[in-house]
Amino acid sequence: MKTGRYWRNLALTLAISLLTAFLIFLVFVSDQWAQARLHPTRVIPNERPLVESGIPFQEIELTTKDGIVLSAWYTPPQNGVVILVAHGYNSSRDATWQLLFAKHGYGVLSWDFRAHGLSGGDMSTLGYYEQADVEAALDYVLNQPEVEHVGAWGGSMGAATVILTAAKRTEIEAVVSDSAFPTLEDVLAINIPFGLMQPFVMFFGEYRSGVDMDLVRPVDGIAQISPRPVLIIDGWQGGAITMNSPYRLYDAAKEPKQIWVEDGVPHLAMYGYFPEAYEKRVVGFFDEYLLSISP
Repeated sequence: MKTGRYWRNLALTLAISLLTAFLIFLVFVSDQWAQARLHPTRVIPNERPLVESGIPFQEIELTTKDGIVLSAWYTPPQNGVVILVAHGYNSSRDATWQLLFAKHGYGVLSWDFRAHGLSGGDMSTLGYYEQADVEAALDYVLNQPEVEHVGAWGGSMGAATVILTAAKRTEIEAVVSDSAFPTLEDVLAINIPFGLMQPFVMFFGEYRSGVDMDLVRPVDGIAQISPRPVLIIDGWQGGAITMNSPYRLYDAAKEPKQIWVEDGVPHLAMYGYFPEAYEKRVVGFFDEYLLSISP
């Protein structure tokens, strides 16, 4: 006859086996999740709206300081000012922004980040190595004789990366941040399926990429943009950001700074919901700060 001790030992063995299996499963799923985020599905850019618009643009290539070749569109300015356009994660350059700024006389340089669109590279670090991509774009326009001033617009990951780059490159004279995250940890906290995965995802993300994810913190860099101006735009309908994300960035920024937030707007959808107001506010911001200064 089996004793109580036998059943206790059996229960303990079973519990240990189940816990071990769960941990192995958790580690495996976390690693797969991290790898999927480091290697996003490519979205091919559509140049047809640009071609049909008649706005002049050139297909160019940029080479980053670490040797990644980026595919880009460049429209020369009519007013001496170029806007760098940095798209979001799991996306590609969008003709919408090229058309929006070019019709007001601005030059535009938009590109596919590394591991996105038609650009080289096979790993996205959501804002760390991507800073070299922004710098490659900036260096290109600074070498164009028709360019006198440079501003930057970024969306989501692009906004975070523009903030981090502008903090150290003063040639970017005005920044519009649409739906930036304060820290990469915030993004993971919102998007990871359940909380127990977060430390494992962070570990594997850093192990696979060789990047300390704690270094991707726009909230720590945004103050360094001052005295250059920054406009923070965001909407809230759950998902990629937390409700206080734009306010954390705004509070961390120094003057001159502006903020525009609307409730009930999905991530990176402010232009789609309020196209006329968006165009007026963003173009007006660049007009105020970039067209009013001497070369």
